[in-house]
Amino acid sequence: MTAVRSESAESANVSASLRFPPGFVWGAATAAYQIEGAAAEDGRTPSIWDTFSHTPGRVHNGDTGDIAADHYHRFRDDVALMSDLGLAAYRFSVSWSRVQPTGRGPAVQRGLDFYRSLTDELLDRGITPVATLYHWDLPQDLEDVGGWTVRDTAERFADYAALVAGAIGDRVPYWTTLNEPWCSAFLGYGSGVHAPGRTEPESALRAVHHLNLAHGKAIGVLRSVLPAAAQTSITLNLHQIRPLTTSSGDLDAARRIDAVGNRVFLGPILGGDYPADLLADTAHLVDWESLVRQGDLAEISRPIDLLGINYYTPTLVSDGKQRADGPDVPRNDGHGASDHSPWPGSEHVAFHLPPGETTAMRWAVDATGLYDLIHRVAREHPGLPLMVTENGAAYDDYISPEGTVNDPERIAYLRSHLAAIHRTIADGVDVRGYFLWSLMDNFEWAYGYSKRFGAVYVDFGTQRRIPKQSAHWYAAVARENVLQGAAEEDGAS
Repeated sequence: MTAVRSESAESANVSASLRFPPGFVWGAATAAYQIEGAAAEDGRTPSIWDTFSHTPGRVHNGDTGDIAADHYHRFRDDVALMSDLGLAAYRFSVSWSRVQPTGRGPAVQRGLDFYRSLTDELLDRGITPVATLYHWDLPQDLEDVGGWTVRDTAERFADYAALVAGAIGDRVPYWTTLNEPWCSAFLGYGSGVHAPGRTEPESALRAVHHLNLAHGKAIGVLRSVLPAAAQTSITLNLHQIRPLTTSSGDLDAARRIDAVGNRVFLGPILGGDYPADLLADTAHLVDWESLVRQGDLAEISRPIDLLGINYYTPTLVSDGKQRADGPDVPRNDGHGASDHSPWPGSEHVAFHLPPGETTAMRWAVDATGLYDLIHRVAREHPGLPLMVTENGAAYDDYISPEGTVNDPERIAYLRSHLAAIHRTIADGVDVRGYFLWSLMDNFEWAYGYSKRFGAVYVDFGTQRRIPKQSAHWYAAVARENVLQGAAEEDGAS
């Protein structure tokens, strides 16, 4: 960990054209509840996000994912748009309650048929399908009996993984078990700003373990069902944590957030154990000895072929107990407003907005965070191939009088982050691909439709798609495998 630096993510001294390795995967990503719509069609039942979004006060403007971008009905046109943009890969998630409405029992074939058709359409267009089994949309029936706080949900997830892999495993070469389990556990059960909206620190930690266990069990199932050449992974939203100063209090704050933000997953999944300092920090909240049963860690640490990294902005922290401005320092932790902390055992830690440019999410733009994060993972887990599975930015996009959507800020953001990735590759790190978040504007969780991350603008009233300037820019990068006019970043720690 390093103390915060104030340089701009766009600080540059040399202009260059950066060529990526042959076979580098260029793609874009979405998630089922954010774009599919068709919330009650063809056997689909409510997920926790249906329930959450229909609860007054939970989502900005009362928005829901009932229709979203209507991808369920428009997927062929959307795949054609991907083809027009020259994307080589598309990372989508599967709606658990569309496939298995109660989270248990046989699959609904109409639900599986949608993903079969989507996969076939992608392949027909020469686009590699990349499947994520879980992007936060637990069937409500499972939440009603405890959700991720109970061990049985991990068993149910393994059964669900088998159903999906059995349906499309012969044509999908990349599989991700969970997307950002940190959000599922700590935002869903800790701060309550995500579904299911619970504010229970013990439940958040129990959810962490059961999500880790679900991942391990699913990897075992996928390996038994998928062709030998298929690649398995998990995607983590790892936090690049920086202490505000080098004081002992701020350094300990960074250690604590690293434990509950990063090592709570990296430790058991890649190292076969939970970090001792995490267990000590949270021992007053949960009985880890009874939670983690014999054999669990061996299950969780089953080998994976890739690690997906999602990155948007660095995390700047201090010890709120010791600062002159006291413990009421605004959190600014980038995860929504709540009176409850998503950081069990570290509630006293204060979060700060780094200086410089920010996105519409009030997230700092700093590509050096991605550079440092990739190097950290490569250093601690040598030999593990990496992919950047989400990266992007929300801005206040609008349609011009000429009918175009110009977003130079997003292009600058992407350029600096792609340059940072290229630099890690030049340093010898095995980074194999990049997925832009997101393909299109969508339901942005608790922000509803107020934040636009898409490379493609969606007019939600008419469902018209308009590729933004950034979409055409990114298409050229992907087509040429070259980042033109890139800035050489000072990304060293």
